[in-house]
Amino acid sequence: MTTKKEGKELRDGQVESVCAGCSPPYDADNSAPLAFRGLPISELKNHSILRALTAEADGWEPGVVSAEVLRAQEEWEAVDNIQPETGSQASSDQPGQLISFSEALQHFQTVDLSSFKKRIQPTIRRTGLAALRHCLFGPPKLHQGLREERDLVLTIAQCGLDSQDPVHGRVLQTIYKKLTGSRFDCALHGDHWEDLGFQGANPATDLRGAGFLALLHLLYLVMDSKTLLMAQEIFRLSRHHIQQFPFCLMSINITRIAIQALREECLSRECNRQQKVIPVVNSFYAATFLRLAHIWRTQQKTISDSGFVLKDLEVLAKKSPRRLLKTLEIYLARVSKGQASFLGAQKCSGPQAPHSKDLTFTGVCDLLPHSSEGTWLI
Repeated sequence: MTTKKEGKELRDGQVESVCAGCSPPYDADNSAPLAFRGLPISELKNHSILRALTAEADGWEPGVVSAEVLRAQEEWEAVDNIQPETGSQASSDQPGQLISFSEALQHFQTVDLSSFKKRIQPTIRRTGLAALRHCLFGPPKLHQGLREERDLVLTIAQCGLDSQDPVHGRVLQTIYKKLTGSRFDCALHGDHWEDLGFQGANPATDLRGAGFLALLHLLYLVMDSKTLLMAQEIFRLSRHHIQQFPFCLMSINITRIAIQALREECLSRECNRQQKVIPVVNSFYAATFLRLAHIWRTQQKTISDSGFVLKDLEVLAKKSPRRLLKTLEIYLARVSKGQASFLGAQKCSGPQAPHSKDLTFTGVCDLLPHSSEGTWLI
């Protein structure tokens, strides 16, 4: 019969013999187990000794994992994979690549837009005395060879934003990066679009009356090296703590003015002179936006003035398009020489204000021609 003391000694001897038989030799220099040296980390979990140490029989249970740790783990798992050899995101479409205006335009020149083209009305229909007056005193008609290019502009204005189209997504991403200075892609839906001056989290809902042409105009503004500085100046003005306004909504309204000027043949003379339509429309859009920013800054306009400012600007732009284009030429020439523009000469003082959801903005299509009060957008 084995006594309690003998049993204890026997068990201790068995434990010692087991450990002596399985413990790996040590390096005399750093006491690291030689059996583990050179093993990949992924293989350590398969080692018999480590399995024995971490077995459930030992009675060890992990502590409670905090919510912060779980949330961090989910965010880490959601991070896109990086290709080691190129450093780019693991996507064949290369979503992080900027897109130029010419590349985006080429996309619309190659896709089938026949269903959208059916909707356009290239010119304003006039009857009676209005038609006679326009014929006698109005601007010249657009040359026949330029009408296809004009129709393409108006057709793009009928196209909406398709979040499933990679080109559409790249246009949005490029606008966001150029205006904010961000190097990273952002979600196509989210509150960050309100910071740029859209009304909501989805930019597509604000494009009525201008379609994708409004985004192409913004793309032209930020991707042309000559107008990028102007875009950044106007964007800073839009975030002024007193004179703030929704930048992208204002730009969309400028695009609407450009569309109407094209349809009313106000740009025909200049298009015929340059034998181009798209560059003229782009420059007219930029010149009109520049004029608005100058009025806004020098006359201390606020968001409550938006509808009336846009209405007066539309009249001026249609009446004197060549004058506006000349002003743009002078501005860009001064910028190219490193001289301060008249926007830069009067810096926006005070802190910049974040976009406020309480801003009420009246667009050019919301103000009735003969009304004294506008219809406010919510």
